[in-house]
Amino acid sequence: KAKVDELSKVLPKGMQYSIPYDTAPFVKISIEKVIMTLLEAMVLVFIVMYLFLHNIRYTLIPSIVAPIALLGTFAVMLISGFSINVLTMFGMVLAIGIIVDDAIVVIENVERIMATEGLSPVEATSKAMKEITSPIIGITLVLIAVFLPMAFASGSVGIIYRQFTVTMAVSIAFSAFLALTLTPALCATLLKPIAADHQKKGFFAWFDHFFDRVNKKYETILVKLLKHVFTVMIVFVALTGFLLFAFKSIPTAFLPEEDQGSFITSFQLPADASQERTLAIVKSFENLLKSRESIKENVSVLGFGFSGSGNNTAIAFTNLKDFKERDTSAADEVNAVNAAMSESTEGTIMSVLPPAIEEMGTSSGFTLRLQDKGNLGMQALIDAQNQLVGMSYKSKKLAYVYPEGLPPGNSVDLKIDRNKAEALGVNFADVTDTISSSMGSMYVNDFPNQGRMQQVIVQVDANSRMKVPDILNLNVINSNGALVKLSEIVTPVWQQSPQQYNRYNGRPSLSIAGAGAEGVSSGEVMKEMEQLIEQLPEGIGYEWTGQSLQEKQSEAQTTFLLALSMLVVFLVLAALYESWSIPLSVMLVVPLGVIGAVIAVWIRGIPNDIFFKVGLITIIGLSAKNAILIVEFAKMLKEEGMTLIEATVAAAKLRLRPILMTSLAFTAGVIPLVIASGASSETQHAIGTGVFGGMVSATILAIFFVPVFFVFVLGAVEKLLGKKASQSKPF
Repeated sequence: KAKVDELSKVLPKGMQYSIPYDTAPFVKISIEKVIMTLLEAMVLVFIVMYLFLHNIRYTLIPSIVAPIALLGTFAVMLISGFSINVLTMFGMVLAIGIIVDDAIVVIENVERIMATEGLSPVEATSKAMKEITSPIIGITLVLIAVFLPMAFASGSVGIIYRQFTVTMAVSIAFSAFLALTLTPALCATLLKPIAADHQKKGFFAWFDHFFDRVNKKYETILVKLLKHVFTVMIVFVALTGFLLFAFKSIPTAFLPEEDQGSFITSFQLPADASQERTLAIVKSFENLLKSRESIKENVSVLGFGFSGSGNNTAIAFTNLKDFKERDTSAADEVNAVNAAMSESTEGTIMSVLPPAIEEMGTSSGFTLRLQDKGNLGMQALIDAQNQLVGMSYKSKKLAYVYPEGLPPGNSVDLKIDRNKAEALGVNFADVTDTISSSMGSMYVNDFPNQGRMQQVIVQVDANSRMKVPDILNLNVINSNGALVKLSEIVTPVWQQSPQQYNRYNGRPSLSIAGAGAEGVSSGEVMKEMEQLIEQLPEGIGYEWTGQSLQEKQSEAQTTFLLALSMLVVFLVLAALYESWSIPLSVMLVVPLGVIGAVIAVWIRGIPNDIFFKVGLITIIGLSAKNAILIVEFAKMLKEEGMTLIEATVAAAKLRLRPILMTSLAFTAGVIPLVIASGASSETQHAIGTGVFGGMVSATILAIFFVPVFFVFVLGAVEKLLGKKASQSKPF
C-alpha cells in the first residue's frame, strides 16, 4: 500500500486509484482480536491461580514463567520460518493454559509440603521436585506427542495443522523446561515459610474449608465407586457407545465462514448481450448498494469475470464498513443483495462471500466439475448441468447453485465451397487469410517512424465488420487478378455452441458452484449434491475442486490422525513406565474428554471442521495429563506398600487440587474464545467451544473414572499374573 501511495503521486490529473479487494484489514483486525483474547486468557488463568493459592507470590511465579515460554516459542517460530498469523496466535491462546500447568503443579506441591510438613521453601522445593519431576516429564512427552501426528497431514489441511503443531509443541517444551529449572528456583527464593499456627481469614478461609468438604465428599464417593468397578466400567462402555453415535451425527465442514468485511458479485448475461446491457444491470446493482448503510465502497469491472471474459460479463468487489460501524454481517448483506437482484431477468447475478483461504477457489461454498466420463458429447453435458441446477432449486438444503462459465451463445460457421472457389480461380488459403485478417488482424512488416520501428497491422475498420453481410461483402483476388466477393463462395450457417471448452483431468467438464441454506454445513451440502448427481444420466460424473476437494481429503485423514495421536501417546507412556497396563489405564480417559467436546459443539450448532479437530487432539493430550497426575502418584504409593485400593484413593484425593487448578486455569483460558465476537469470531468459537466442553467433561468425569480404570486394569493384570504363577508351580 505504501508503494501504491507513492506511485499515485505521478498519476495524471483527475485519476485516482482504488483497492477493490483487500484482505489485509481483516487479517490485521483478526490478529488484534486474538492478541486481546490472549491477554484476557492470561488474566483469567491468573485469577484462577490466585483463587486456589491465596497468595500473590504464588501467582507471581507463573506470571514470570508464562511470558518467557511464549517468547521462546516466538523465537523458534522465527527460526523455523513461521509468521505471526491468526492460526499461530490461536495456538498461543490454547497454549497459555497448558504453559502454566507445569508451573501450577510445582507451586501447588511446594505449598502443600510447606503447609503439611513445615519445611522451608528450599527444602520443600527439593522434596517436591523429587515427587513431581517424573509426572512433569510424562505430561510433557504426552502433550508434545499428541500434536506431532498433525504435522504429517497432507494438503492445505497439513499446512494449517503444522501452524498449531509448532506453536503448541514448542510452547509445551519450554513450559516443561522452565518448570524443572526456573520455577523451582523462583519457589525457593520468592516463597516464604508457612507458620505452623498460620490460619487464613475471610474469603480464603471459607474457600479452603469448602474445598476440604468437597475433598472429603469426593473420597467418600470414590470409595463407593471402587467397590463397584465392573458397574462403572459398564457405564463407561455405554458412554463410549453414545460418543460414537453422537460423533457421527455432527455435520461436517472444512472451515468456518468468516465475516471478512467484503463480498464479490459476478454478473453473467446471455452470450449475445451487449456491453450496454451489462452496464445497465451493473448500475442497478450499484444503486442498490447505495441504499445499504453497511456498504463502504464498491468497484465494478466490466468485461471480466472469474468464469470468463466478454461483453456479457462483469464483476464487482464490495467492501463493508468496519465491524463497529455496522449492525449487519457480510452474510446478511450477501443475502439481501441476492434477494433484490434475483428479480432481474437479464441473467445470473450472484453475490458470494470470499473463500476462507485465499487462492483456494474464488468464493465460499462448494465447487465441483461435472464431467463427461462416458463420451456423451458437450450437449449431453450441458443438458446434465441444466438438469442438476433445476433439481437443486427443489432442495431445502441448498440456497443457490449456478454454473460457473460463459453460457452457450450464437455463432456463425462460414462454409467455404471449395469446388466453386476452385472454379473461380480462388485459392482456399487466400479466403481464410482474408477472413482472419479482416475480422482479427494480420502483421505485415515494420517501418521506421521518427526514429522508432513500428508495426504495420492490417484490419478492416470496426464499422465494416460488425455484421455477417459485411464479411460476405469482402473481396478476394483470384488467379486472374479479378476480385471475387466472399458471398460467391462462402455460406454462413448460424448455430448455438459453447463459448468455452474446459477439460478437467483430461475429460470435458463444466464448473458448478453454490452454497447451502442457512444452518446447513458444507458437509451436508456436499452429500446433497452427490445424491442429486446420482440421478443424472449414466456417463456423467463429477469431481470436487477447491475447498470442497480439501474438505473431502481432510475427512479421509481425520480418523487416521486421531488414531495415530492416541497410538503415539500410548507408546510414549509405555516407554516411560515400561508397562502396558498403566498407559492403558491412562488412555481409557480419552473418550470422557471427547464426549464433552462433542456435546458442546452439538448444543451450539458448530460443525465438525478442521479447528474442532485441533481441539479434539488437544483434549486427548489434556485428558491424559489429568490421568497421569493420579496414576503416577497411585503407582508411587503402591510401591511404598499400600494396597491397590488404598494407593488409588490416597493419590486421587492428594491430586484433586492440582487437577482442578490446572483444568480450571486452562478452561478459563479458552473462555474468551467461546464468547468471542467480531473478526475471526467463528474460528474462535470452533476452537474454543469443543475444547471448553471437553475440558469440563474430562475434569468432572476423569476424577471419578480414572481411579476406577487404574484399579480395573492393574487388578486384572495382577489376577492374570497370579493365575499364571499358580499354574507354573509344580505339584
